[in-house]
Amino acid sequence: MIGLVLAAGAGRRLRPYTDTLPKALVPVDPQGEGSLTVLDLTLANFAEIGLTEAAVVVGYRKEAVYARKAQLEEKYGLTLTLVDNDKAEEWNNAYSLWCARDLLSRGVILANGDTVHPVSVERSLLAARGGGRRIILALDTAKKLADEEMKVVAEDGAGVRRITKLMDPAEATGEYIGVTLIEPEAAADLADALRATFERDPDLYYEDGYQELVDRGFTLDVAPIGEVAWVEIDNHDDLAKGREIACRY
Repeated sequence: MIGLVLAAGAGRRLRPYTDTLPKALVPVDPQGEGSLTVLDLTLANFAEIGLTEAAVVVGYRKEAVYARKAQLEEKYGLTLTLVDNDKAEEWNNAYSLWCARDLLSRGVILANGDTVHPVSVERSLLAARGGGRRIILALDTAKKLADEEMKVVAEDGAGVRRITKLMDPAEATGEYIGVTLIEPEAAADLADALRATFERDPDLYYEDGYQELVDRGFTLDVAPIGEVAWVEIDNHDDLAKGREIACRY
């Protein structure tokens, strides 16, 4: 199994940082100097659970990731593969994950490049393996939800029934936090669902690909992460929260 980070996005709401950096490289160290980024935190999590390889899907300002590749490999003891997304500024992340389709057959722990989270999330996913589970989503069942969150309805014994932002928060079981364990056995099905998703509409999310799988009768499971501090960094308010959380890890 390897780690996989989606880091192709522009993150325009984080300007001026993202004038020159992809969102995954926006500084989350308290001083904002760049000694710590979301990509750093995620790679550190991968190393802590014993992974030795990771891949990063890059696109917008990818040269910044290429420039840091050797340093990141040495710092975290990981062999990194960079996967180019040629449509990062045109299409949404269903296509971005599809770009890494050849790696899915190795089994991956997927993490969005804008999610600050502790290594306990990856450990929760690993603990949930087995029993025929092929895709397991990290789910926050404690947070009070609003309109912007990626909401999930899950049923005991049946897994995910719906995953979308376009849902009444009161209906949701919890929020998908942007971290997934994907077993090798799911690779072909997921790649096909992602292709169908971005061919239907290139602006769709990879979570819409997950819904495509559910609609085809594929079972996606969830692993509750408990009450842990995490944040998806979309804007400067999120960034301030991310810096406060990153200090704890």
